[in-house]
Amino acid sequence: MGASLSNTTENGSATGGGTGLGDMPESCVACVFMYLPPPDICNLARLNRAFRGAASSDAVWESKLPCNYHQMLDLLPPWRYDGLPKKGIFALLSRPVPFEDDNKEVWLDRVSGRICMSISSKAMSITGSEDRRHWNWFPTEESRFHVVAYCQQVWWFEVSGIVKFPFPPDIYTLTFRIHLGKYFKRLGRRVPNFEHTHGWDLGPVRFELSTSDGQHAVSEFFLHEVEQYDAKKRGCWIEYRVGEFIVSSSDPVTEVRFSMKQIDCTHSKGGLCVDSLSITPSDLKRCRRKGVK
Repeated sequence: MGASLSNTTENGSATGGGTGLGDMPESCVACVFMYLPPPDICNLARLNRAFRGAASSDAVWESKLPCNYHQMLDLLPPWRYDGLPKKGIFALLSRPVPFEDDNKEVWLDRVSGRICMSISSKAMSITGSEDRRHWNWFPTEESRFHVVAYCQQVWWFEVSGIVKFPFPPDIYTLTFRIHLGKYFKRLGRRVPNFEHTHGWDLGPVRFELSTSDGQHAVSEFFLHEVEQYDAKKRGCWIEYRVGEFIVSSSDPVTEVRFSMKQIDCTHSKGGLCVDSLSITPSDLKRCRRKGVK
């Protein structure tokens, strides 16, 4: 295979005058491309004219889009996608598509074409957030939404939310992204601050999810025990896995409720940043390493 590729000219014929990759019918190349992940298709498109033509085929890119991609397009103004070929639509949906006042984003994974979602803390219900003695907001470049919620001191800690979306059939994992302590920049360096961090070692935080079709998952973590996460350390963003849910059909629309709470009012707690919640296919990282669905 390597020798054939090295001897293939721009016109696709072998330099020795024999048959080369460029002599393959474009329709046959397109059939092969349907089994390859998008990055491989884009790389192979540079080989010759036949491969470029197949790599632009609507049939190829239609197979990489989720079955309900039109509902993602409905979140965008029509001028953004009118007249685009399927390859252009895939590229468009591979970038974050904001919705609900830009506090939620959905996009296609560039390798697998599967749907991922992120939800800002701005879209969540936070008990006591209207009182700046307990909660406030501060801007940061470390959040995809450019702002995070900071818990200063509370007795009743509860953050919850809901999302309704026509997720394609798949198994999804829901995680909260949080940060123990606050952080700031000093002389260009990131410096964590744990001055007001307290109370998280006295009881676990309960993470919970439920779906409209009756699925339910619960996890509990002591937030100060960061050593339980490989390659994680105090003062870094950590993703706490709540659990999984299964979508068997996009119709009816899946409703997911989620929460994190520590409502033991015998002690106060504070010094915690809440960034966002993510919903991704459960085996996405493994599939990305393999480069296949």
